[in-house]
Amino acid sequence: MGQLLNKINKPNDIKHIPARLYPVLAQEIRDFLLENVSRTGGHLASNLGAVELTMALHLCLTLPEDKIIFDVGHQAYVHKLLTGRKEKFSTLRQKDGICGFPKRKESDCDCFGTGHSSTSISAAAGFAAARDIRQTDETIVAVIGDGALSGGMAYEALNNLAFLRKEKKNLIIILNDNKMSISENVGGMSRYLNDLRSRRSYSEFKENVESALNNIPGVGHSMARTLKKSKDSIKQLFVPGMLFENMGVAYFGPIDGHDIYTLIQSINRAKRMEGPVLLHVMTKKGKGYPVAENNPEKFHGIEPFDLATGNPIKVKETATYTEVFSGKLLELAKEDDRIVAITAAMPSGTGLKAFKEAFPKRFFDVGIAEEYAVTFAAGMAASGMRPVFAVYSSFLQRGYDQILHDVCIQKLPVFFCVDRSGLVGADGETHQGVFDISYLAHIPNLILMAPKNRYELEDMLAFGMKQDAPVAMRYPRGAAYEGLSDHREPILLGKSERIYDGDEVVILSVGNIIEECVQAVEMLKESGIQAGLVNVRFVSPIDEQMLHQLAKEYSCIVTVEENQLTGGFGQMVSAFLHRNNYANRLLSLGIPDCFVEHATVAEQRVYAGIDAASIASRITEKVKKE
Repeated sequence: MGQLLNKINKPNDIKHIPARLYPVLAQEIRDFLLENVSRTGGHLASNLGAVELTMALHLCLTLPEDKIIFDVGHQAYVHKLLTGRKEKFSTLRQKDGICGFPKRKESDCDCFGTGHSSTSISAAAGFAAARDIRQTDETIVAVIGDGALSGGMAYEALNNLAFLRKEKKNLIIILNDNKMSISENVGGMSRYLNDLRSRRSYSEFKENVESALNNIPGVGHSMARTLKKSKDSIKQLFVPGMLFENMGVAYFGPIDGHDIYTLIQSINRAKRMEGPVLLHVMTKKGKGYPVAENNPEKFHGIEPFDLATGNPIKVKETATYTEVFSGKLLELAKEDDRIVAITAAMPSGTGLKAFKEAFPKRFFDVGIAEEYAVTFAAGMAASGMRPVFAVYSSFLQRGYDQILHDVCIQKLPVFFCVDRSGLVGADGETHQGVFDISYLAHIPNLILMAPKNRYELEDMLAFGMKQDAPVAMRYPRGAAYEGLSDHREPILLGKSERIYDGDEVVILSVGNIIEECVQAVEMLKESGIQAGLVNVRFVSPIDEQMLHQLAKEYSCIVTVEENQLTGGFGQMVSAFLHRNNYANRLLSLGIPDCFVEHATVAEQRVYAGIDAASIASRITEKVKKE
């Protein structure tokens, strides 16, 4: 650990570092991040790019009294280092270790927990309103990336800063502009910022004009005052669109985000201003590590890697579900030119990069705008296309109203490919895909499927593209399960699949959790319990014919799902049994009523009681007890 970084053990210790040594401290922080994240994995490139910016914030503010709200929060590692958590960095994103995102219960300096995009300005406005009611004077800063600025919630927040403008109350918005979200940014805001980058600094220009006018004898001061009052005069000629200023937010920039002295000067100036202020700070994602600078998308979120080469330490042995989806979609798209693909700023993460390269005119990246993506897909479906929206489960939550109102009421054939469904591991509670059954299965007209393995994912994708109705298919992160390859019955709407027959107990498995259920069946066999196993396939419409058969054949029915128990498949089966006056014993296993924190998926399954050993133990206990 560097000598300077070693002196920073609690909030505000950075203020004791001599100003001439700030660049040295920045390098020590980068070295520390590279050494640690290469071992633990995590969000690297965004943090390397935000080193000087975070240092400047900590030098200009007093924490925890002042507030920093990080948008998304994957760039907050440096903030954690500077607030007394560097000794815990070996536990980053591990069970009982520090979180990869800001977390209120982890530190008083994490004033607002985040994990999803475009929330920071809204939260900061709330902090500012509360500050003004209390009549306190803390500084409030929202740090938002140019990628997050593509999300509609950011514009709703900007639109609602009127109360600050009216009362002349300060709020600082720092636009951390690195030209990236996870992948390269798209859309009108990206072009607007590109234009701003190419112009000389507006703030510099404004100050120079005012200074020149004031030096004109006799009339200069009067002319300067007149121009200052005019919003439609000289500004409009030199700043494209004047988007922020026209919304009442003072704009300063672009500012070099790796010049810490300029950053300190700019932040201190922004603190003195009345009303909301936006500092446009330009940074380089992956700064200081050439491998990450050259491939920032790869190093946005990365597993443990070799620092010398940048290559992952763990060699991938099998294809992921995302890769299987990607290959099959390409195959189907070659056969049907109505198929179009949509992503919300994640072409690589969702497996659509290959589709983009093969069919550029049929690929659409809408930025971080899930609500728009859903209704955009609805419009295309209503026009005869076959849109596929590939999206992470925890991000699709944002489009719930659009799914219900714009897609399902009209029964439009939009295919939702719900990636990262179920437990996701190190990203933790903000990213767990354990609610999608609960928020999708109850919507009329929507077909909800869950494949048991890689082969069934391919079959379900082909099946779903032929349906004249909304379809959602949930599948997890990570290596695709290749077991049960000999069980590949044709996909029929609303029909489940028998895998094994048993005597007294039958397990109904939803999706990829079947790999745990298969092992549980073997464990039960060793205990003298012959359990049947059914691959549910369809959560909606539920296979009532199969349920009637199972209720008559088995005295004990067990449901297993990697979803919240509340509103999940188990409750659907319970309602079915009650509705039909069956007296079968029912054991529903899934995620308990809590938010599951970061750990490995295996550890999270043990915690939730849906690993093979826990499933077998719970079933044995149920059988013996009753």
